[in-house]
Amino acid sequence: MLFISSISNSKIKAVQKLEKSGNRKESGLFTVEGKKEIELCAEAGYEITELYYCSELIKGELLTQKTMAHKAQYIEITLPVFQKIAYRDSSDGYLAVVRSKYQSLDALKLSQVPLIIILESIEKPGNLGAILRTADAAQVDAVIVCDKKTDIFNPNTIRSSLGCVFTKQIVCCSNEECLSWLRTKNIRTYSAALTATEWYHEQNFSEATALVFGTEAEGLSKFWLEKCDQQIKIPMQGKIDSLNVSGSCAIITYEARRQRGFK
Repeated sequence: MLFISSISNSKIKAVQKLEKSGNRKESGLFTVEGKKEIELCAEAGYEITELYYCSELIKGELLTQKTMAHKAQYIEITLPVFQKIAYRDSSDGYLAVVRSKYQSLDALKLSQVPLIIILESIEKPGNLGAILRTADAAQVDAVIVCDKKTDIFNPNTIRSSLGCVFTKQIVCCSNEECLSWLRTKNIRTYSAALTATEWYHEQNFSEATALVFGTEAEGLSKFWLEKCDQQIKIPMQGKIDSLNVSGSCAIITYEARRQRGFK
């Protein structure tokens, strides 16, 4: 077991570099902060290479090798060093370095009547994280992110998702790849759009369904608006004409679950 007390240590500098998306993609590594999130990451089969911990912050027993199910290197660090690599204002004293892994459309495991969330170019990590929490709570089959530039391992996405980035099947691909795959699986697509004339609660979501949501600022692209099976909208009775994308996703996803008897 290693002990580090200097913020100038090469390992600490390497961890700090993972704050940038480009460095995460180049190295194939990312960081996960928090005991619960790290445990979910381990349960999902991710390779944890290093586990940094600060005894001054930890309450309870240390994460064990058995719990981690990995041969991660355990590294104890001082509070000033931990504060240098942590990205939360308050922390429980754990931060892991994890090897990235990505899933393909063909590898997705679907239920008999799948329910899928599709996201086109969701830009804000907080929104993506909130949607992943909805996906976990509603037990959707998968989340497909139609923008290969989206960094699902952004620390803020992991934090805002409470680790749900590890509890759901997530695929990043292009719009064209996604639509082609959906059609081969006979999954009907419903796009949330302000231009829609049909209400979301009047649709039949008890069949194989994919719910499509667009960017925070501009909504869905012409691609999905033209090629989806049905455009749908949420009744708006106030002075604004749209909801936050994570709120819209939660409302429509839970309507689909309600129609399925929450089974």
